[in-house]
Amino acid sequence: MRLLPRSLLWRTVLLLAVLMVAGHFASLEIFRAAEREPRAVQIAQQIASVVNLTRSALITADPAKRIDLLRDLSQQEGIQVYPDAPNESVETLPDRPITRLVTLELQRRLGPDTRILATREGERGVWISFTIDGLDYWVRMSRERIERTDQLRWLGWGVVILVLSLIGAFAIVARINRPLGELTRAAAAIGRGDVPPPVVETGPAEVRTLSRAFNQMTRDLQRADADRALLLAGVSHDLRTPLARIRLGVEMLDSKTDEGLRSGMVQDVEDIDAVINQFLDFARVSAEPVNAAELDLNEVVHGVVERYERQGKQVNARTSAVPPVKLQPLAAQRLLTNLIDNALRHGGDEVEVETALDHDRVRLSVLDRGPGIPPADAERMLQPFTRLNEARSTVGSGLGLAIVDRIAKVHGGSVQLLPRTGGGLEARIEFSPAPAAPTPTPSTSTE
Repeated sequence: MRLLPRSLLWRTVLLLAVLMVAGHFASLEIFRAAEREPRAVQIAQQIASVVNLTRSALITADPAKRIDLLRDLSQQEGIQVYPDAPNESVETLPDRPITRLVTLELQRRLGPDTRILATREGERGVWISFTIDGLDYWVRMSRERIERTDQLRWLGWGVVILVLSLIGAFAIVARINRPLGELTRAAAAIGRGDVPPPVVETGPAEVRTLSRAFNQMTRDLQRADADRALLLAGVSHDLRTPLARIRLGVEMLDSKTDEGLRSGMVQDVEDIDAVINQFLDFARVSAEPVNAAELDLNEVVHGVVERYERQGKQVNARTSAVPPVKLQPLAAQRLLTNLIDNALRHGGDEVEVETALDHDRVRLSVLDRGPGIPPADAERMLQPFTRLNEARSTVGSGLGLAIVDRIAKVHGGSVQLLPRTGGGLEARIEFSPAPAAPTPTPSTSTE
């Protein structure tokens, strides 16, 4: 189970949220610790003033008017005075730092025998004891005098500040992450062989520098591809002219020349010409833009297989209903031809071509009964100029499967070289089906 988000944006926002929450609670604790003692002194001073004033008023008041005085204190000031009684059920204040400080300060101001209670005879409040003429009395006040009533307001403002900070952090990180996302998409397009448009050079200075360097790298890669294609085209053109003259000269040799030697030389010339064609195909696939169209893969398979049948080669096609795929027709034919040629060269005459739909992917398979490719070497065989020296011969340039892999990747597909059941090789190419065209909404007209 993965708890952390994958994207840089949400990881950064989550980290900032954790830091802000921790900082908010830390600042609250620091504030509470810093203002605890001054607040306790202020509360104790207010309570002591109330007790002293009440005590003085009761001492100096006319005894006949004390009842009216107590009634006025209760109604107007919320202060009640009660005489002490034996065997009372009482409850002390909760043991908290603020209450301990208030108790110590009150005992310093009112005397060490001063008691402070939270509940007396089941009545909640703040009860403070005092003495008049040797008799004990209790002053009862509201708990709000020592308890903070604005905690929810503090918490609410803290939540508002946290939310606003997260919104600002999200906006900042999103602004940084947007050009990074464009760079990621452009890099993926280059990996597929596409030519992405230049990345917009916006954002912080570091991101702008990265985007500028990426655009320069893209231009350099395009220039290198163009130079490579031009070089290969020039080399192939310069090689084919002397090759044509050599072949013409070989075929014009007199009949006394060994026929085997003559045919061998002709075959060598054809092999060299085929290698040049493969070099050109590889360069063309790397450089040409993708102008794919929806293509019926079964039609391509039957067309290529019929061409081999006319040449007298045994290639069987087993096709099933598959949705269209987006492919260039010539690239699709080149891909399938390379696979069949590879199978005929290394797998004998039993070559089969299959199409099927597997898990929403269109599958094209070319199967042979040759020696196959070890699974450990399958990925390596898709690299340019790679050949197996053990099971398969070294005829060719080692570009056939690399061309197939490049064509598949350019069109969003993938290539797998798998061992075939019963011996042999299955070259499997998978493509995503072409997206279905939206159904046009019929227009309605009113007359």
